Amino acid sequence: MDTDATSLTPPAPSRSRALATEAVHAGRDDLASLGLHAAPIDLSTTYPSYDSRAEAERIDAFAATGAQPEGPPVYARLDNPTTARFEKALATLEGTESAVAFASGMAALSAVLLARASAGLRHVVAVRPLYGCSDHLLGSGLLGTEVTWTDPAGIADAIRPDTGLVMVETPANPTLAEIDIRAVAHSCGSVPLLVDNTFATPVLQRPVEHGARIVLHSATKYLGGHGDVMGGVVACDEEFAANLRQMRFATGGVLHPLAGYLLLRGLSTLAVRVRAASAGAAELARRLSADPRVARVHYPRLGGAMVSFEVYGDPHRVIAGVRLITPAVSLGSVDTLIQHPASISHRIVEEGDRHAAGVGDRLLRMSVGLEDVEDLWADLRQALSEGAAGVREGAEGLSEGAAGSREGAAGVAGVSGRAAEALPSARTRKESPERGATGPERQRAER
Repeated sequence: MDTDATSLTPPAPSRSRALATEAVHAGRDDLASLGLHAAPIDLSTTYPSYDSRAEAERIDAFAATGAQPEGPPVYARLDNPTTARFEKALATLEGTESAVAFASGMAALSAVLLARASAGLRHVVAVRPLYGCSDHLLGSGLLGTEVTWTDPAGIADAIRPDTGLVMVETPANPTLAEIDIRAVAHSCGSVPLLVDNTFATPVLQRPVEHGARIVLHSATKYLGGHGDVMGGVVACDEEFAANLRQMRFATGGVLHPLAGYLLLRGLSTLAVRVRAASAGAAELARRLSADPRVARVHYPRLGGAMVSFEVYGDPHRVIAGVRLITPAVSLGSVDTLIQHPASISHRIVEEGDRHAAGVGDRLLRMSVGLEDVEDLWADLRQALSEGAAGVREGAEGLSEGAAGSREGAAGVAGVSGRAAEALPSARTRKESPERGATGPERQRAER
């Protein structure tokens, strides 16, 4: 028999493939030659070997270089074949040499910070807003890092000799503010730029094409896409990936193989899901912009499936009023989720810092899923009515109480005035219900 005909090495693609095609096939190109259609799940925690000298040499090589050991795995904390398929696929989609997966997005960010700190580069320059727990991890110094918060224009001036990282998130969580990645990368000079690409995914942007060197994902969100798996991943060059593998081995933040399988499966529908959900989000942003109960809508020029909006009424009653939309933290699932950032995702950030970053107390963040837009809009409309009713009831109660005394009436008059201003007509709706929102956060969505 011709041995070449039975080779297990698949032919290399004859040309570059579209992202939607890579999403389906990356990390799986060898399956047909293995006689498989679905990627196998390897749940082993350890792997037998009768040659302990060879194992010692492989472990020494990993300790020295961080490169993935050749041959069979040694131990699941060091490597896993199923997880490796997901890593290869994500690196392909992001256009990087390598990717390293972790148990969560926060485990991934922690590994990045520890890897830079181990090189004596403990200082981080960061731009708000970021995901609330990322903000807290940087600001608290839990990992021995020091952070300088700045705006994009101040990045170059904030960099010090011990700066190991510049971090941005675009579109940002939860305001959806956008940053010019190429301009920021230029300001970074030789300091690596990390872009949290969780909201955009490689379907909408590939940060390394604009100068970023490290790309972070909470894989729990769009990469998984179904709200049933937790993970994180860093896409980068092989040199930094080797450092991250060593950090993962030392700290233990490994991705479970079953999670690796689910994330690989999630990638296969990523492009379809993101594009479909983005179309629905753009339409909902347009309708919310025209609704007199909504003060401001945030929707990025890049597009995407996230919409944030500020209401004139009670945001908590809006959350309580949804019936089809799921009132829950997280995002990127096939079903639509809504949450109040000041109460949940960004609660851990100091109030003054939240407000300065545009995260007001009446801001709601919505992750649009795959439901029909008309059904989602019907649910939003009745929930917004609940929020507006709360303002009216509060104003009426205050007015009734004011009749008791002149002093009480004087005190309530100011509150009643503010309550009355909370529901203006669409023609007069120009002022923000929050203080501290600046820059892009003052712009109404045009979509």
